[in-house]
Amino acid sequence: MHRTIIKFFLSCLILLFVLDTSAQEKQYEANWESLKERPYPQWFKDAKLGVFIHWGVYSVPAYSNKEDYAEWYVRGLMLNDSLRTSYMRTHYGEDFTYKDFAPYFKTELFYPDEWAEIFKNAGAKYVVMVSKHHDGYAMWPSKYSPNWNSMDVGPKRDLVGELTQSVKATGLHMGLYYSLPEWTHPLHRWDTDPHRNIGPYVEQHMIPQFKELVSTYKPDLIFSDGEWFNTAEEWHSAELISWYYNMMGADAIVNNRWGAGSQEIGFLTPEYSSGITETDRPWAEVRGLGRSFGLNRFEKLNAYMTGEELIHFFINTVANGGGMIINVGPKADGQIPLLQQDRLNTLGDWLHENGEAIYGSTAWEVNSEEKEIFEERIDPTINFNWVRNGPMKPIKEDNFTVTWDGFIAVEKEQDYTFEAVADDGFRMWVDDELVINQWDGTPTIADGVVMESDTKQSAKGTISLEAGKRHKVHIEYFENQQNARAELYWSTSGMAKEIVPASNWYTSADKNEHGLNAEYSSLKQHLAYTLNHGNVYAITYEWPDDELRLTVDRPSDKARVTLLGEEEPLNWIYENNQMLIDTSGLKFSKVESKHAWVFKIEDIK
Repeated sequence: MHRTIIKFFLSCLILLFVLDTSAQEKQYEANWESLKERPYPQWFKDAKLGVFIHWGVYSVPAYSNKEDYAEWYVRGLMLNDSLRTSYMRTHYGEDFTYKDFAPYFKTELFYPDEWAEIFKNAGAKYVVMVSKHHDGYAMWPSKYSPNWNSMDVGPKRDLVGELTQSVKATGLHMGLYYSLPEWTHPLHRWDTDPHRNIGPYVEQHMIPQFKELVSTYKPDLIFSDGEWFNTAEEWHSAELISWYYNMMGADAIVNNRWGAGSQEIGFLTPEYSSGITETDRPWAEVRGLGRSFGLNRFEKLNAYMTGEELIHFFINTVANGGGMIINVGPKADGQIPLLQQDRLNTLGDWLHENGEAIYGSTAWEVNSEEKEIFEERIDPTINFNWVRNGPMKPIKEDNFTVTWDGFIAVEKEQDYTFEAVADDGFRMWVDDELVINQWDGTPTIADGVVMESDTKQSAKGTISLEAGKRHKVHIEYFENQQNARAELYWSTSGMAKEIVPASNWYTSADKNEHGLNAEYSSLKQHLAYTLNHGNVYAITYEWPDDELRLTVDRPSDKARVTLLGEEEPLNWIYENNQMLIDTSGLKFSKVESKHAWVFKIEDIK
């Protein structure tokens, strides 16, 4: 008996030793070789959907240009942005500063339990709250930001702590966004002081504040940002990531914004793009419901994604092996605008019916099916800065083309120099002569640099134009990814550079209609595919009245097809390299799902 007990205790000791040794083996060193060995947590791969929250002092003015980020308000003041500076003078006076907004950030209607419930009902599996943006204001009682944190000035509340507690109580994972630099910190004013002089700021402020934040709230995810102008070595990124991993364990994950030389660590974060195709490394498209992260009261309704657009966009990210972190921008009082709530509810309703095609899924051998679409209109002139958006619906924000055709007339015969300012490709013919050729495009900018980047290129060409004649013009433009811009200027020896006026453009050789005939084109996805538990899910964005056609390899004869929410299997045949599913017996009015419909294919192989 005693021997049995002794053996039992010895076994326990050996087991504890093995477990302890195993735990020690999971410690990661502050170098990229060690960090590369760490696997990505399965919970993040399976989650697919997170909610971003941009909320802070910038939520008080909540004001910017329609295509700018409202959370960059103080940056606009630094650059003497006329819209923001005029707004400040008119409504607050000449001596009012950005820091004077802080007492108005009262958050009196912030109820963290309600927020957490909204996010859970939206189908999100994790939340990412901005703990500190580039303005340096800390959303927790940070001792490293005295009189510039949510406990000392403004709400008098620990906003990070309150939301962390509520989110975790709902079973969701909690993540925190943290800006590495600050625009106006006295130790280093980002993008004002020389980038090479950032060392004292990093060592005396950023590192200890980062560790204070993480040690206090223990987030499962860290979303760093603002790394653009410095290296990972200057940010001490390997040190911070390894420290975070070792403290938090296997569930912890970081994003990829840690500075040059960070050796492809962290999940990818394309921003306001049409997504990427990546299956070996986790990624999540990052964007707002509108065109700003922080609430922008200057935006109009058409700036916001519809519920249908949100669902389709999200499905596309999942089909390509990624996910999405969709942003909400609450009001300064703590209310999430009802329009934003409505969009989240619509997405959540869809996921409630169709989540088995999403959560835990992976990309299938076929990601999607697309078809080319065209939109025509008359453009008065070529003067567009679409920034992160498509030129019109349903043209995509990335990978679209435009052709402009028409005629140009001048009053004076002389040499005219045309200049195209474009991101990405632009070329122009006048009377079949190539005048401008900028067709190489520009490289894709780094994630998160959208508002601070200027990737435009310019190209010039000169041609003699005859007065009183309409010269035929053909112009082509293409957009790759991220920012989109196309502007056409002209000048002469006696005329300063200006946008070619609408009064000089004509749609035809003989009619007096001003402008250019424009044709926009892009690909539009209408089918997506995911793989989960051995089943293929075909997700169609268009309701199939009688038949659904899938361009896939011949399935197994045993393949069984059902519409999620319906039990009865659907008949199918295979011909002309397509799987033809008979949907004639389905009634649109009786199907619970809206905006997209999921067909489950079992035993496809």
